Amino acid sequence: MEDFMLILGKMALGLIMGFGGLGSALGVLAAGNAAAGGWAKEGKEGRPLSGKFTGLVGMPVSQTLYCLILYIMMVEYASVAANGPVLFGIAIGVGMCQFVSAYAQGNIGGAGVRCLVENGGKGFGNIVVAMGIAESIALFALVTGILILNSPAMVKIAEAAVK
Repeated sequence: MEDFMLILGKMALGLIMGFGGLGSALGVLAAGNAAAGGWAKEGKEGRPLSGKFTGLVGMPVSQTLYCLILYIMMVEYASVAANGPVLFGIAIGVGMCQFVSAYAQGNIGGAGVRCLVENGGKGFGNIVVAMGIAESIALFALVTGILILNSPAMVKIAEAAVK
């Protein structure tokens, strides 16, 4: 049983990065496809290509950063078998929030690119605010993961393992 719990903790490290990276990649894909279409339309019309689209495409990458922060914090706990189930729970719960947040952000960014192309560039601030709302889900999940890792129960388990 102890080996299984240790494996869960080690798997959690891969899962947290997998969820964040996959969500970010899908978010960038959604916004990037729209941006490429927007640039094509602007170029065809002889207008300068908008740099605003690049910011919208890049925003979903932050969820991978949040997962990396948790990964770094989780590594020290992953060598203690008793932590395995908790780490696995953090990876699943926080990781899924990061995944969906990045994916939603990319879809909002893609719709935002279409909005900017079709209305002459108006509404950029509103689009960024909408993407920020999706970002807040990722930030809340990150904070929750950090709170769990710093909870008294986790600290006691880590201290007991060192002795």
